[in-house]
Amino acid sequence: MGTIVLYPPPLMGHFISMVELGKSIIKHYPSYTITVLSLTNSFNTGSITSYVRHISAPIPAITFHHLPVIPLPDQEIHPSMLGSVVANLIRRSINNVANALQSISPTTIIADVFCTSAMASAASLNIPVYFFITSGACCVVELLYLPTLDRNYPVSFKDMNALIYEPGLPPIPSSEMQDTIQDRNSEAYRGYLELSRCMLKSSGIIVNTFDSMEPKPIKAIRDGLCVPDQPTPPLYCVGPLLAEGSDGSHECLKWLDGQPKESVDYLCFGSEREFSSDQLKEIAMGLELSGHRFLWVIRSPSIENNDDLNLLLPNGILELGGFVTHCGWNSVLEATCARVPMIVWPLNADQRLNKIMMVEEMKLALPMCWRTGR
Repeated sequence: MGTIVLYPPPLMGHFISMVELGKSIIKHYPSYTITVLSLTNSFNTGSITSYVRHISAPIPAITFHHLPVIPLPDQEIHPSMLGSVVANLIRRSINNVANALQSISPTTIIADVFCTSAMASAASLNIPVYFFITSGACCVVELLYLPTLDRNYPVSFKDMNALIYEPGLPPIPSSEMQDTIQDRNSEAYRGYLELSRCMLKSSGIIVNTFDSMEPKPIKAIRDGLCVPDQPTPPLYCVGPLLAEGSDGSHECLKWLDGQPKESVDYLCFGSEREFSSDQLKEIAMGLELSGHRFLWVIRSPSIENNDDLNLLLPNGILELGGFVTHCGWNSVLEATCARVPMIVWPLNADQRLNKIMMVEEMKLALPMCWRTGR
């Protein structure tokens, strides 16, 4: 029946979720084919290329169109720079995306919410655009309602000491609003306002969630409460979209199989977050003092000055149920569907809002408690 183009940003969590959406589409509509626009660059080439290779062979209905590489400055990209770097890459790829759409001639484009620049190219070719949100419906509420908050609150969130009320969400302390929208005079804040406007021009909003998980925010969106002055595009809840597990041969899985049921704490902080050596040492010390079995995923390339993990962590810590999570939406979905209790430690992006929803609204997690000393 035609080709659907998927356009994710070059971030592993977003990329994998978009491909899982493609797999779901061809499962339910096998007459369609899927083409994924892949924007790879030096900071992510290895991980995304490996994933593409893993997906391409067993699923011929999904193909990958690699956009021309945009050169980056020859410098190390710190996690705090990642958002601006990705936004710059997407901006500089507008012409490449337009050329790709012209050559592919798709019936529809589904773009990640951070790839709104594709909308103009799609409109010029009369291609309908749907936006895919890899976060939950709670984040859609925040995005759609931001222009209303902008009109109602003339002060930046960072300068308030108040509760923010949004449709379908529990009251949110102003300090817990996303970092990117804390300052109303920042470029990021203006970008989110524009993102909200683009969403309202789309043919629909696709979200990786489901009704029984987020009934209140979903109802608020569908009832038009988030955009009181104009129609809201249709909302499609397609979750949970979760990547398939491995074949079980990994040594960590073999180790887990040998542990008592529900006895292991799992720590994972996403594919982009980095910790300093001091932070890693403190986390390791806490794990050791807890006396619990644990499995901890550490991004070894992130360790500053190429520190050796064996030297950095306490003796025996590398030999070694709950889930300590940064509260990224993919992790939240995985833990919820697996019925694993969570301790949430939000770090950035949508994670503060996810924490509030998981702790206060859904009652599925406990927050990380802070104290000084040992």
